[in-house]
Amino acid sequence: MPVALTVSLPLVLAAVLIASGVAKLRHPDDLNGWRDLGVPRGLRRTWLLRLHPWGEIVLGVALAVLGGALGVLAGAVAIVLMGAYTFLIVSVLRRTPDASCSCFGEQAPVTGWTVVRNAWLTALAVATTATIWASPLWGGAVVAAMGSWWWVLGLAVAAVTVFLIMHRDAAETTAAAIPPGASAPAVRSDEELDYVRVRTPAVPVTLADGTVISLRKLAEQRPILLLAVSETCGTCEPVIESIDRYRELLPEVDVRFLLMREPDNSELTSTTEPQTLHDPHQYVAGSLLDVLRTPTAILVGVDGWLAGGPETGAEPIEAFVQDIYDSLHAEDPAR
Repeated sequence: MPVALTVSLPLVLAAVLIASGVAKLRHPDDLNGWRDLGVPRGLRRTWLLRLHPWGEIVLGVALAVLGGALGVLAGAVAIVLMGAYTFLIVSVLRRTPDASCSCFGEQAPVTGWTVVRNAWLTALAVATTATIWASPLWGGAVVAAMGSWWWVLGLAVAAVTVFLIMHRDAAETTAAAIPPGASAPAVRSDEELDYVRVRTPAVPVTLADGTVISLRKLAEQRPILLLAVSETCGTCEPVIESIDRYRELLPEVDVRFLLMREPDNSELTSTTEPQTLHDPHQYVAGSLLDVLRTPTAILVGVDGWLAGGPETGAEPIEAFVQDIYDSLHAEDPAR
């Protein structure tokens, strides 16, 4: 058996898994993301969500340093994992054409290219399992690589894998740049404003008391600062804890949580005005946020147009709120 295959395949797959795990630690998903992807209800547990990236990292290390029967066992786990990923991607693409996933950390649209990439990784896992037995039981591909000069094939496999992971096709790039339902911005000169306003979608939202109303209609009386958050999102905690402060800072604005759950199924539901908004069918998320990520903030104007955002992440939202204050009061509250 060519030494290049014995060495390169496990190491490439190991690198992919480790990189994926690190990316997920940097940009953690939430249980809503798993739900949208079609992960079975029994597996949608917070502790599994938190262990998931670490599991990928441990599996990657095992593929790199184990051979023989132990390496085959690690390879079999990789086949099951990559096969499951591919199954979920194909299923969600058939079910929801504008679906997204956090496959490598940051949210990205699911396209036909995503299926090709995951199919390649599944094939790579199968090939790895078929060759890893020839590596030393302890040390695996890392030890087998010592003294080997057959790296051309390994580099080719690595290049194809990286290309499939990093490449974005035209449809994916367009979807990431232009929210669904919005017109593509015209080419502007440097002197024009950086922010291109888009129409507030007239989609239904549910208030905490069960009232259903159009988002555009709701914003006709007062501007609304939407804070898309989730109870299971650790990075949302600073935003959730800051809502009272945001309301004190911006009394001219209705600061509301935007939740993806029904009113009776969320710990953050509040019927106190301004009530929480609920978007269980993700009409707002699909229209404004493109690929839903939490926490995200959007300012909806009374004129039927978006006035700012989306801004994603606790620190950008904090700065966004400060910018809104400055624009309303023309001064810094700290002064």
